Amino acid sequence: MDKLNFLTAGVPIKAGNKGYEEGFKVLDNMGLDGLELEFVRGVRISDKSRDAVSATTKVITAHAPFYVNLNAREEDKLEASVQRIIETAEVTNSLGGFSITFHAGFYLGQDKELVYNNIKSKIKIIADALEKSQNKIWIRPETTGKATQWGDLQEIVRLSREFETVLPCVDFSHLHARYNGAVNTHKDFCEIFEYIGKELGQIALDNFHAHVAGIEYGEKGEKKHLNLQESDFNYKDLLKAFKEFNVKGALVCESPNIEDDAKLLKEYYLSLK
Repeated sequence: MDKLNFLTAGVPIKAGNKGYEEGFKVLDNMGLDGLELEFVRGVRISDKSRDAVSATTKVITAHAPFYVNLNAREEDKLEASVQRIIETAEVTNSLGGFSITFHAGFYLGQDKELVYNNIKSKIKIIADALEKSQNKIWIRPETTGKATQWGDLQEIVRLSREFETVLPCVDFSHLHARYNGAVNTHKDFCEIFEYIGKELGQIALDNFHAHVAGIEYGEKGEKKHLNLQESDFNYKDLLKAFKEFNVKGALVCESPNIEDDAKLLKEYYLSLK
């Protein structure tokens, strides 16, 4: 990508119930760059919505359904999880999307190396299926907000090294919550970009996919999303690091007031020299 784009997680609130067409008008009016399709309970999109998304020149990403666990014990849950990610990728690719993200799974009290290999085996099935259909969209496991969830930064970067079409989705607020308030300084954010650039190359920084929001957390990690100015999340230093490393791609705002905080983020980012 040629710049850092600021997206909302879903259709802007100001669009009411008028759908994607009205949502894109709101984004235009606010100077925002796109949105993330939220396939919360299933990969479903109406013909009218499909037409509106296909017609836009905005940046499009997607979040796969939350009913995904690539380390499930039950075979039917594993198969369904794999299929949901494949369907998300296929639909998003058909709509001209940039990348998709998902919460990959849970440790379930198992050895971390075992869980890593279980998830890796399912990612291979997904990557092979998409390659067969000539679908080259980025597939991105997301950093997660609780220690019980698979997906710290090191695990996701390690997985990304093993597949051509896999890169991280870095949810900075999740990392902040996962470690009970840590990962919240300019130095922390710079170290993340340095690490990703070193391990995955410039392509990862030029095609970044990130989430940010205010967040409430405790000893067990994430509790809920908050508006940025109601949270201790240090978004200003994060944006300074984005600017200093010239990171390009999609920064998706997941605050409850999605478009207002997305605009706050973009305006602050553009004010930086």
